[in-house]
Amino acid sequence: MPSTFTQWVDWIVPNILPLLGILVVALIANRLLRALTRLIVKPAAVPTRQSQLREQQTLTLAGIVYSTGRKVVWAVTLLGALHVVFKINILPAVTVTGLASVAVGFGAQTLIRDVIAGFYIVLEDQYVVGDTIQIADYIGRVEHLTLRRTVLRDPRGALVTIANGEIRTVSNLSRDWSQAFVDVSFSPETSSDKALQALDSAAAALRNDPAWAPALVDGPRILGVQNLDRTASTIRLQVRTAPTRQDEVARELRRRIQVELHKQGIPISSVQRIELTGVTHSMQEAAQSDSTN
Repeated sequence: MPSTFTQWVDWIVPNILPLLGILVVALIANRLLRALTRLIVKPAAVPTRQSQLREQQTLTLAGIVYSTGRKVVWAVTLLGALHVVFKINILPAVTVTGLASVAVGFGAQTLIRDVIAGFYIVLEDQYVVGDTIQIADYIGRVEHLTLRRTVLRDPRGALVTIANGEIRTVSNLSRDWSQAFVDVSFSPETSSDKALQALDSAAAALRNDPAWAPALVDGPRILGVQNLDRTASTIRLQVRTAPTRQDEVARELRRRIQVELHKQGIPISSVQRIELTGVTHSMQEAAQSDSTN
């Protein structure tokens, strides 16, 4: 019995300090990893749904990074402990692990690309769930966002799934403000001053309406004559709105313009375009000229 105890003492004494050193280094590495991952978290500055979603996404991202890093730290700690206690050469194990990682990387390079792209989307706050964005030809509201994919609800109501690695350019339509332009065409006989006065009255009525004040950021304002030819003169108005509300504001502005023009007896241009097949270009121009007269 004493010999067994002596053997344990002889084994523990020379190994206890290296093992404690490895354990302390592992604990310090975990603490540093925790502190670094906390820097990823973006606390909600204002109590809005988007800010809270942003905070939750960064918390999830920080959790993934910390969990992965912690596993790496403890794996290295275990290999170091095996080397100290059992004198096992860890170089072959590290080499095999590295080769396996390279093989897995080649086999899952598309998945890795998607995850890395998703990491940057969340970290750089390009968009969050609830934002309306445009990716290539797809426009829709972000319904779901992970490190691998982005899911949009398009205007048809369809769910569009896009791999994050396929995203090259994204337009966020829900940040700060949105913008709309409204073009109104008048017949050439209409006085431009009278038309501008009518449009200004319609724009002022919308600006001063308390029901629409929350949707307006700037305008509506008249930019001036956008186009002028023998068939019609077109005047453009600009309005900046709260994010994603530009369409409804533009519709209301058009309605008020129509009411104001009707009130002042100003006709709107009614230019028609006729396409004829099997005729010469001169005959087609003559047909279009007759339709406008």
